[in-house]
Order: sequence, then C-alpha cells, then structure tokens
Amino acid sequence: MDLPTIWFCIIALFWLGYLFLEGFDFGVGMLLPKLGRNDTERRVLVNTIGPVWDGNEVWLIVAGGATFAAFPGWYASLFSSAYLPLLAVLVGLIGRGVAFEYRGKVDSVRWRRNWDRVIFLGSLIPAFGVGLLLSWNVLGLPLDANGDRVGSAFAAFRLDTVLGALAVVGYALVHGGIFLSLKTAGELRTRARLLTMRLAPIALLPLVALLLMVQLREGSAWTWVPIGTVAVAGVFALARLAAGREGQAFSLVGVAVAGTVVALFGALYPNVLPSTIDPAFSLSIADTASSGYTLTVMTWVAAFGTPAVLVYQGWTYWVFRKRIGTHHIPAVHTP
Repeated sequence: MDLPTIWFCIIALFWLGYLFLEGFDFGVGMLLPKLGRNDTERRVLVNTIGPVWDGNEVWLIVAGGATFAAFPGWYASLFSSAYLPLLAVLVGLIGRGVAFEYRGKVDSVRWRRNWDRVIFLGSLIPAFGVGLLLSWNVLGLPLDANGDRVGSAFAAFRLDTVLGALAVVGYALVHGGIFLSLKTAGELRTRARLLTMRLAPIALLPLVALLLMVQLREGSAWTWVPIGTVAVAGVFALARLAAGREGQAFSLVGVAVAGTVVALFGALYPNVLPSTIDPAFSLSIADTASSGYTLTVMTWVAAFGTPAVLVYQGWTYWVFRKRIGTHHIPAVHTP
C-alpha cells in the first residue's frame, strides 16, 4: 500500500476518533434540557463530559490538519466550498465552551437556563454542520475541472446531504444517551436509558438510510460487510443497554461507528471528493496527494504523536471513569 492510500486511511481513522468521542459530547448537550429536570441534575450531566469534551475536539483539528498537509487539493476544494457549515460549527463550539465555563458564574435561574440553551444549540448546530461536511465529502459537490465549486454557497444543500447531517445528529443523540446511562447513577441513569431506548428507532433511521444510499450509489461488494457490522452492532448495543450493561453498549456503538466510517470512506475510495457535475472532475487520491517526502515526514510524526494522544486520552477517561450522581454535586457557590 502506497503512502497516499495509507494517509487516506489515517484521515478516516481521525474522523472515526472524532465521531466516536465528540459524538457523545454533542448528545449530552442536546439531551441536557430533556433529561435535566433541575439545576442539580443538569450540573451532573455537564460534569459527565466536563473533564473530556475539550480533548475530544482535538480529533477534528487533527483530521482537518492532516487533510491540509497530506491532500492539499482535497482540503482546498472541500473546505473552501463549506465555509457556511464550518463557520456554524466554529461558532457553535465556541459558544458551547463558553457556556460550560459561564453557566455557574451567577446564582440566577435565568442566567443558567440561557447558558443551557447555548449548550443545546452549541451541540446541535456543530453536529448538523459536521454531518453536512461529511455528507458533502462522500456524496459529492458541484466541482468543475479546476476543483472549484460551481454555484452559490447553497449549491450543495440537497436532500441527500441534509439526510447525512440528520444522520450525525441522530447518532449523537443515541450515543450521548448511552454515555449518560454509563456515567450517571440513580434516577438519572434509569431515565437516560429509557429515553435512549425510545429515541433510538427514530433517531437512527437517517443513518441507516444514508448508508444504504451511499452503498447503492457508490459501494462495492465488500462494503456490505461494514454495513452489516453496523446493523449487528447497533442491535446488540440496544439489547445490552436494555439489559443494563451500558459499558458493553457503549463499546458496541464504537464498533458501529467504525463500520460506518469504513463503509463511507470505502465507497469513496479511490476518490477523495466526487464531482456531481461530471465524474471526470472528481478529485482522487493520486491527484491531490502531497509529495512522497512530505508524506514520509508526516508518517514519522504520526507514528509517535498519535499513540501519545491515545495514551493521554485513555488515562484521562480512566481517571474520570466513575459514575456521577446528584449526591456528588455540592451546593451552588458563586461570588
């Protein structure tokens, strides 16, 4: 396997890390108004992701940076065509980060509720925007022979790409519910599990539709295997969640996310960005890859840097592995 293909797989791996880790972050934020019946419960929900949410966002930066360095042509055509969703993602992530820090600074019900709304929107909008970006990448953009987008900034807003955005939102809701079932205790744990079981059949429909659509359009015989893996892992994840085995359900969701990424990027290969105007205008791995020297240097950096990030994040999750309940939340104390 040549270096450009290896880096195509590495970038897919980075997206897998981002979707799995940031997915439950988004889900917790979106479920905050529904599951948190009072301020103490909402503080529990925020604290479940408090030590890890900012570290999870590193994977988005790494995925974008690796695309820029390894495939500058891919990066230029995709990111220059996706200013609107990327701007929405950026604003949402900034607002959510500020809300996590500011919601407890004033002892006021109205103050906290307003910041809780920011957390909700700062989770929903980035999830939708990331879904748009990924669906545009897999389903294609109106690119001309120079790799430039044809039409307005809304030219790529189509029913199939919006379906991809809804797929990420629905997945994040289910993933966040399973994570909260794993990380909370008492009544919150029970409510999170029951709500997730009710949401899952509807919330996961866009993801199922997206995978089948991509497979029927661009997939090959072997990409049915990861799609089947997604289906089996999803069913077993919900079954283990219903049985109260949240850790196993959470791990099975990881298998389902891995199968999804393999199916999507496998259908995309050997292209990196299809053109909806003419297949001849599609950008391929060979067309957009950096020089062999650049990819070699990047490979050495990734060989040492990626394991270091994995070890650090794994240690963080291990330190903060225990469940959180309302009895762990101290009384409100503000200046």
